[in-house]
Amino acid sequence: MNNFSPIPIDDYVETAMGWLTDTFSGLFKAVQNNGEDLMNGLTSLLTAIPPFVFILVVAVLAFVATGKKFGLAIFSILGLLLVYNQELWEELMQTFTLVLFSSLIAIIIGIPLGILMSKNNWVEEMVKPILDFMQTMPGFVYLIPAVAFFGIGVVPGVFASVIFALPPTVRFTNLGIRQVPKELVEAADSYGSTANQKLFKVELPLAKSTIMAGINQTVLLSLSMVVIASMIGAPGLGREVLSALQRAQVGNGFVAGLCLVIFAIIVDRLTQSFNKKKY
Repeated sequence: MNNFSPIPIDDYVETAMGWLTDTFSGLFKAVQNNGEDLMNGLTSLLTAIPPFVFILVVAVLAFVATGKKFGLAIFSILGLLLVYNQELWEELMQTFTLVLFSSLIAIIIGIPLGILMSKNNWVEEMVKPILDFMQTMPGFVYLIPAVAFFGIGVVPGVFASVIFALPPTVRFTNLGIRQVPKELVEAADSYGSTANQKLFKVELPLAKSTIMAGINQTVLLSLSMVVIASMIGAPGLGREVLSALQRAQVGNGFVAGLCLVIFAIIVDRLTQSFNKKKY
């Protein structure tokens, strides 16, 4: 039997969350309303595009990105046609919007933070434990502050996805810049390059492959949060999977899951194809 009184960590967290929600309630509400309007607008724009036109654009992009190879283009056409055939096209566009926003936000935050970590050992030592915490914490836990801050809907889904998907971009950016050969950095210094010139003309181009690998992982982690985010009202294919689970509809769940797999493969192969060019 435990003879020590438990530390009231839960009370501390509740107090902190209450203070945050009360202090920044106006900010959270503005983000919720504006973010939802922006994402709903993008979804409406995507669904307004004729599906066959969208499929053709994706196929052409896949053909060009993979070096004029037909494999991914054919898969994209057949896979997206299957999604359209199963009447899940609108849900696919909602999922695409969720993944796009969460990935972009994670990349916008992650790359500068990774650069800062690579330039400052103290920052690296401070940020690494936070990234470890973010990666090991179960994704479901992020739904709690997301709902507390933003309520129910797509915005808290994006919030939870960003937290879950952010670490790979930060880590890989830091790693890629630190792996740039010191001889090249010293050569840039000897030619009188400024810090910005050295970063944008030497370090980032040489670290491109590593950074793109991190971005690829971030996008896929954002996609993996789609089903979890549906539990707090995020629309899309994840909601279809959740609905099938709640109703024990194996067939519907399989179809929605298959559509998610098709989307994930297309996104994964496209992001990988951007990493083919070597410097």
